[in-house]
Amino acid sequence: MSGFSRWAMVLAAAVLCAQPLSMAAQSAAAQQALSFERQGLWHEAESAWRQVLEQNPRDAAASAHLGLVLAREGQYPGAVDAYRAALKLDPHIPGLQLDLGLALFKQGKLDEAVAPLRAAAVASPGELQPRLLLAMSYYGTARYAEAIPDLRFALSKSPDNLELRGVLAQSCLYAKQYNCTLEQYRQILAANPNSAQAHMLAGEALDGLNRSADAIAEFQAAEKVAPSEPDVHFGLGYLLWKQSRYREAEREFELELKNVPNQPQALAYLGDTEMKLEQQSQAQTHLQQALRLPGAPRLAWVDLGILLAAQGKNDQAATEFQHAIAMDPTEVDAHWRLARLYQAEGKRAEAQAEFARASALHQKQDESLVRQISGPQAAPNH
Repeated sequence: MSGFSRWAMVLAAAVLCAQPLSMAAQSAAAQQALSFERQGLWHEAESAWRQVLEQNPRDAAASAHLGLVLAREGQYPGAVDAYRAALKLDPHIPGLQLDLGLALFKQGKLDEAVAPLRAAAVASPGELQPRLLLAMSYYGTARYAEAIPDLRFALSKSPDNLELRGVLAQSCLYAKQYNCTLEQYRQILAANPNSAQAHMLAGEALDGLNRSADAIAEFQAAEKVAPSEPDVHFGLGYLLWKQSRYREAEREFELELKNVPNQPQALAYLGDTEMKLEQQSQAQTHLQQALRLPGAPRLAWVDLGILLAAQGKNDQAATEFQHAIAMDPTEVDAHWRLARLYQAEGKRAEAQAEFARASALHQKQDESLVRQISGPQAAPNH
């Protein structure tokens, strides 16, 4: 997760807090509980509200207040149970959906948080709190297109907030709304011309629009501003790699690895680049290093299989191709390579089966830079 999104999640979780509730019950026990609550004596308030509920389990307001007190104590699972009990008894208590959504959000249960936060946003469309929390819940569950309207609303309340604008730019990028990303990029750079993150976001968007030269220029600008920024060299290297500018790409991947020595994508693409430059020994070393790390791209398995097949290590090569197929059986390359390997070994039936699978597939690989840097989570949900 980028610095932009980390900031936004912290903002939504820390700045927003459970809201005071109106109190309809007027019993002496309820008034005592309210008194403890107003003084911030949360443990005493919890005990008092539990006593109220022992006397009247169907007191919706008491359940709601118990949830609020538990949330103040950081006991979010218990708060969620209390809020839900209150909603069953009286779904119209003001602020209750927001408090339930916030308690779920703070536990990282973003999928569950969406429904109550959406209800709170519908009930109070002009309020920032529910809409910002809802936007962050959408963002955290990769529902980027749905996050955009609420992020725009939040920015209308705070147009100078560059971090939040960065989250909007990133959401637009992941939703493949590239012009929206570029719009936010221009706003960020107008306020901060030295924002490496903004240049990188613009580069990813321009790559998505197939404006390769412009994308490269943006990453070069980011590299100049912040040469130690994670992914800046990898991003530029990947764009150069896509243009078959392998010598230049090799240098960028090596620079990325100086910044982040165990970056699996940089290791894998460096290995692939070296393989294309006929530096087979170095390629195999870097591919094997990548495969020892979590998050290695499937390209590394395909390439290592090619190198092993060239060395006559057919069984090992077949294992690598099969692993690549298991990662994504809809990609053509590993099926075709495995078919060629079986054919060379005289395994006609196996070869025909893999050739048939390969011919039935269309090459659908998403080679956009945003997918390489951010991984599968960057793909928008539908």
